[in-house]
Amino acid sequence: MRKVFFSFHYERDSWRVGQVRNSNMIGSGFVNPFYDRAAWETVKKGSDAAIKQWIDGQIKGTSVTAVLIGSQTASRKWVKYEIAETIRQGHGLIGIDISKIKDKDSQTDVTGANPLPAGTPYYLWNKDNGRENLGTWIEDAAK
Repeated sequence: MRKVFFSFHYERDSWRVGQVRNSNMIGSGFVNPFYDRAAWETVKKGSDAAIKQWIDGQIKGTSVTAVLIGSQTASRKWVKYEIAETIRQGHGLIGIDISKIKDKDSQTDVTGANPLPAGTPYYLWNKDNGRENLGTWIEDAAK
């Protein structure tokens, strides 16, 4: 089974991320890929060193980090750290644009900057049919 770490702008994109979570392409083949709000709220109250240690532990033992990219994801300090840590640990890395997934008010968002290094696989959730292809994208990144 693959263990995947999902990196995203929690406050802004959690609704869209929920749509990815509920896509039915995650679960049977993947081990607990999402951290919950309570855990993140507790961790982010700590020092930068404590947050880094928690992120390092979340990424350790994963195969892939999937960065779910919304309009402001590229500017997030901890997303940048999660990308760097994934690379440092030698794990697979992909980006998925989630800006066109409708939010709770049925609104989409502007496409944000891609925070990933050049050459990293990058997909558009809606246009590239993420609901059907997420498992394949993750598997390809793990190889």
